[in-house]
Amino acid sequence: MDMSFFLGVLLAVAVVVVLLKTARVVPQREQFVVERLGKYAKTLDAGFHILVPFVDVVAYRHTLKEQTVDVPSQSCITKDNISVEIDGVIYMQVSDARAASYGIQDYMFATAQLAQTTLRSEIGKIELDRTFEERETINSQVVHAVDRAAEPWGVKILRYEIKDIVPPASVKDALEKQMRAERERRAVVASSEGERQARINVSEGERQEAINLSEAEKLRQINEAEGRAEEIRLIAEATAAGVRAVAAAVSEPGGQDAINLRVAEQWVKEFGKLAQANNTMIVPAQLGDVSTLVSTVMGTMGNIQKSDS
Repeated sequence: MDMSFFLGVLLAVAVVVVLLKTARVVPQREQFVVERLGKYAKTLDAGFHILVPFVDVVAYRHTLKEQTVDVPSQSCITKDNISVEIDGVIYMQVSDARAASYGIQDYMFATAQLAQTTLRSEIGKIELDRTFEERETINSQVVHAVDRAAEPWGVKILRYEIKDIVPPASVKDALEKQMRAERERRAVVASSEGERQARINVSEGERQEAINLSEAEKLRQINEAEGRAEEIRLIAEATAAGVRAVAAAVSEPGGQDAINLRVAEQWVKEFGKLAQANNTMIVPAQLGDVSTLVSTVMGTMGNIQKSDS
């Protein structure tokens, strides 16, 4: 009884072991490499699979997800012979499980080493100042070189990123001084540009003000000239109208006597002023004869009337 029970247990265990050796469930985004009697047989994708017990063996398991490999920090020499410490990270993905299994012993280690050597080569081509500016170029060059070398391994290099660039302490101090000097220079340039713009604005304002003042002065002079011209025209017209009125009055009855009287009054008035202003005067001989003077004036007015006619 006990022997039969023991045999039954052994049989059950054997069945379980056979099932475990026979049935395989491959998770999503993974691939299993199966060897039959030590030789590659097939690659299992995600899902349920049946193997030949004790003949088929799962030799390698690979994930198809994107993997991150930390590239250790290393010392690189730039083109201008400056030693810098640079570390990075590389992103890769297995594209062929069979090649990744049999193409190289450890593709992750090999990829990291190849990234380091390629990085040293690229850093040696450029100067220290450009290493900070051309990270994108360096990254792309590393990706291109490593991806080409890792293709036989069934590995696809997606991207590479430089994490940090650490120059020597002396170089770092020099760079900080250079950056400080550059910032001060930019501040001085910005201040001078501001002062220059302010002066330009002030001069433009003064120029515009001078133009406005000159335009105003020009308009004032034009207005004054037009006013004087209008005044002269009005005075001339009034004078002409007065002369015509006097000439018309002379031709009326009694006009001649009125003119004689007016001329005599004016002569006496003006002569009196001359006498008050000077003690000694030289006058024409006929100036003392009022009748002669009136006759002369009236003769002149008569000639003017004839000319008008």
